[in-house]
Amino acid sequence: MRVAVVGAGQACAPHLQSLRDMDKELELARVVARSADKLAALDLPAGTLISTRLEDILEDPTIQAVLVLTPPNTHLDIVQRLASAGKHVLVEKPLDVTLGKAQQLVETCEQSDVKLAVMLQHRMREASLALAQLVKDGTMGQLLSASASIRWWRPQSYYEEAGRGTMARDGGGVLMTQAIHTLDLLLCLTGMPDRVFALASTSAAHRMECEDTVVAVLHYPSGAIGNIDATTAAYPGFPERIALNFENGSATLEAGELQAELLDGRKIQAGIKQATGSGANLMAFDHAFHRALLQDFVNAVRNNTEPRVTGRSALQAQRLIAALMESSTRGSAVSIAP
Repeated sequence: MRVAVVGAGQACAPHLQSLRDMDKELELARVVARSADKLAALDLPAGTLISTRLEDILEDPTIQAVLVLTPPNTHLDIVQRLASAGKHVLVEKPLDVTLGKAQQLVETCEQSDVKLAVMLQHRMREASLALAQLVKDGTMGQLLSASASIRWWRPQSYYEEAGRGTMARDGGGVLMTQAIHTLDLLLCLTGMPDRVFALASTSAAHRMECEDTVVAVLHYPSGAIGNIDATTAAYPGFPERIALNFENGSATLEAGELQAELLDGRKIQAGIKQATGSGANLMAFDHAFHRALLQDFVNAVRNNTEPRVTGRSALQAQRLIAALMESSTRGSAVSIAP
């Protein structure tokens, strides 16, 4: 399968590593980006063409799928053009900077009948898959309470990059850029809360437009309650953690490892602890789960099936983030429609 990449920024690294690993089934035909200098600096397979024109991808009928790795505020326009040309799309999170644009992006791909996957790779971890199965098959029983902690660190220099941490380019701060992975996984395990109350602020650690610290309380339709603690002002950065209490036991996901204990005495472990880019080195993580999600996307294109992380499922995290920020602005609880 011939594929292309749009974007040549820092986010490219794990995707390009994944493409190298899969070179027996994928050919990286072309990379397009606005910056000729960034394109020239990429370490690409021999024969990969580079250019600054998206049209070079749109006009090549042999390219079946495209990885969109550009800043969030560019996603809708690029994906609309790719979908119109019949290209299947894997897009970096978030879908776009607003919930409205994100919904439009998803609908565009559905109307064009092209596959859309979103790089929310935490779902592909062995530990995440194991807990999702325990929840799905009823082993854990009813959810009682939930907690998500994303206590990361980013130095001020991180926010000095033009557009970083702004509404215009990123669509938000810690929630949209860092915590979205953990929030997406939380929702996959618990479902969507029906009511949230949140407080968001920019701490003294950073000079930036958007929030770097958020705390929130969640209420679920079943009566379960939960909380979110998200920040990029916790030096030196700590592993993200999801802790869930069920009627049949408890389960904790921390940095890629599952520990579950059941009332019947069983103890279940899956995955291994690993770096997740929680500190100043944001690329300090293994690309294996990027590769797993890319493989799933390729399989979906080949077999005409739905990818594990569809655009419509990825909308859920952005719906939650929008509700959290609305609650903080209003200073009151916000209901989330089913």
